[in-house]
Amino acid sequence: MKIGVLGSGLMGKEAARDLVQSEGVTAVGLADINIDAAEQVVNQLGSPKLTAYQVNAKDEEELGNYMQQFDVVINALFYSFNEIVAQTAIKAGVHSVDLGGHIGHVTDKVLEMHDDARTAGVTLIPDLGVAPGMINILSGYGASKLDKLDEIKLYVGGIPVNPEPPFEYNHVFSMEGVFDHYTDPALIIRNGIKQEIESLSEVERVHFEKFGPLEAFHTSGGTSTLSFSYPDLKTLEYKTIRYPGHAEKFKLLVDLNLTRMDYSVDVNGQEINPREVLLKVLDPIVDLGEKDDVVLLRVKVKGEKAGNTEAHEFEMTTYKDREHNVTAMAQATANTISVVAQMIADGTISKRGVYPPEQIVPGDAYIKKMAKRGVKICESGSDAKTHVTS
Repeated sequence: MKIGVLGSGLMGKEAARDLVQSEGVTAVGLADINIDAAEQVVNQLGSPKLTAYQVNAKDEEELGNYMQQFDVVINALFYSFNEIVAQTAIKAGVHSVDLGGHIGHVTDKVLEMHDDARTAGVTLIPDLGVAPGMINILSGYGASKLDKLDEIKLYVGGIPVNPEPPFEYNHVFSMEGVFDHYTDPALIIRNGIKQEIESLSEVERVHFEKFGPLEAFHTSGGTSTLSFSYPDLKTLEYKTIRYPGHAEKFKLLVDLNLTRMDYSVDVNGQEINPREVLLKVLDPIVDLGEKDDVVLLRVKVKGEKAGNTEAHEFEMTTYKDREHNVTAMAQATANTISVVAQMIADGTISKRGVYPPEQIVPGDAYIKKMAKRGVKICESGSDAKTHVTS
């Protein structure tokens, strides 16, 4: 199997690390517009399988020439590149996967290419991070165990192991993305009706082993494509996990219009966007740096099986890899996209077209492959009478 990676940033680097350590992978490409950045990663990983390439992803011809050398291409670039990479993959006749991007309906635009991808004989899977990504795969796996699916509840959080005031939070991806998830409304399904609800609302207590009480609250983007894949759901919710008090603090910032992109104030005759100022102020405060992070995840599905109510639950706790200095979030994300890319390359996934993860990735095989990489997902299930929810 030959697999190419676009982008030598953290996720691209960690995907490449997993690929070169995988037995079935014979060659790995790592492309970046900055060849020095790509070569630096190649030197760090020190594998004869890995080669650096200079590629401008905005140049369709250059991008296509790179992609044609591989069986599958992992797109680890910023989400604004997802559309052009998907289009180019179809033209080049190469399978492709990406980390998602629901801002600006990017994922929707990729999903609209289904017929073209199927005609070209290629498989494209967007949204292959943790949320969306891992939660979609586990939701789909849970759904496959039921005759009728009624409910999906999702809980995910990337948090510091040792929280520090004032927010008890350190960001594991862009703070701009965090602001968007906290500011935009969250899509949910309640009593079978799709609706939007305010982010940072309906705070509830949740517990994970080795952690004291935590809180979970609605944020935008997390339900991703699940409402379309399962249109008959009675309940669909996604909540973000943080340490207690976090939602209340950020709700104040949102209510003060400090996180809005479309808001400005006049300061001494100059138009200032408070969000840009807040980002600069917060960055040094919430930077993870060398601190340890942990990713907590819980997926609950409920429905009917053989006429009885049945529930299944999946849970994961992943810590930072200190040996390689890789954050927990990077491990969970990069391993997910690498594992699925290899499933396409080795024929485990054979359907052609564009599919969201819950419709095409086999959950049992995914869980086993992630466990080999130290990302352990525990499964429990029972009828609702004996099922204990946290």
